[in-house]
Amino acid sequence: MTKAMDPRWREVSWRQALSHATPAVARLLEKSLEGRELDFGEGLALATVKGSDLLALVKVADETRRRKVGDRITYVVNRNLNFTNICIVGCAFCGFSRGPKAKDAYFHSTETLLAKTREALALGATEVCIQGGLPRDLNGNYYAELLGAIHSQLPHLHLHAYSPMEISYGVEKTGLSLRDYLIRLKEVGLGSIPGTAAEILDDDVRGDLSPNKLKVSRWIDVITTAHGLGIPSTCTMMYGHTEGPQHWVRHMLLLRDIQKDTRGFTEFVPLGFIHSETRLYRKGGARAGASFAEDLIVHALARILLNDHIPNLQVSWVKLGFDGALACLEAGANDFSGTLMEESISKAAGADFGESVLPGELRAMIRTIGRVPAERYTNYDIRRLFPDADADERLPMERMASAGSAPLGVGY
Repeated sequence: MTKAMDPRWREVSWRQALSHATPAVARLLEKSLEGRELDFGEGLALATVKGSDLLALVKVADETRRRKVGDRITYVVNRNLNFTNICIVGCAFCGFSRGPKAKDAYFHSTETLLAKTREALALGATEVCIQGGLPRDLNGNYYAELLGAIHSQLPHLHLHAYSPMEISYGVEKTGLSLRDYLIRLKEVGLGSIPGTAAEILDDDVRGDLSPNKLKVSRWIDVITTAHGLGIPSTCTMMYGHTEGPQHWVRHMLLLRDIQKDTRGFTEFVPLGFIHSETRLYRKGGARAGASFAEDLIVHALARILLNDHIPNLQVSWVKLGFDGALACLEAGANDFSGTLMEESISKAAGADFGESVLPGELRAMIRTIGRVPAERYTNYDIRRLFPDADADERLPMERMASAGSAPLGVGY
């Protein structure tokens, strides 16, 4: 089934959708529109909506987005650098990691990574995102040395690098305190960190996904320490596996509480579980990813719960596909992620939406839903606004839906 917004939905205003919602859901959405925070029980009620209530949630989330950040959809020109797929952690939801003796295991040299980075810069990138597996014999100084090698040669390029799991591993390998280790990374060029390795911030769920992964308290410790040192981060949530709606709400409220204290999150990125090549799914431990309704609910709920604290809500086109991403950009989201240039982790888990997208393709897709494209920097400062279409804009038709949209049972 194609994940695409039903075109009939676009003809429904948020007021009309709200008038068709059940009274209980309408009251919660009206409370949100008034700028009042929702608590766990209220968030859970919205996380389980169906039918007309789902349409009302989507439409109110989109109106909330419009009021908060306007009609621009931003994107960043960036490149992913996955330096190794060798990893000892053994996450059941991961199709990316390999043992050191696997035929397709790799650990790219610093020279190779520098060449990829120069290529990205020549293609207009302002950011590289650096992440990889955790090899058993990794030198504790590797993370800092790689940053230093890139930053010394390309000092104006933003280095968005290392998940809290990798940072915690670096601390373990070097014996430094977390604070001193982060200071060292910042000194050699670290600009921000991806708030991945979050999955679901619930230790019971994390035990099902990866018992060897860092605990919730450690994830929070790494993130808040980084924020305290002036190192911003993204924040993420992986959904569509073993978790339930109650976990989405608790996860988002925890992020909201952290943001109230640190103001260090630049955006929230929901990440749908890519299931097909993972051990977790193949052994019957997880469902086959999120439904289209869940995609819409998670993104809309994030806008409602996080709007005043984390105003930037990003879609992952690698996880959702372009049509699903566009649908979620009409359900409260305002950022189309990046060009990536290469993407290994989702692809290895079974994603089939490609590894790269051109800036002109992103802009062309943005215009199909009546919004204005803008290229941004990592910190969401605008690099260039595109009020009018240009010659580089074209739709990636071979990767977009041709069979219509996924109906969700809303008939008006």
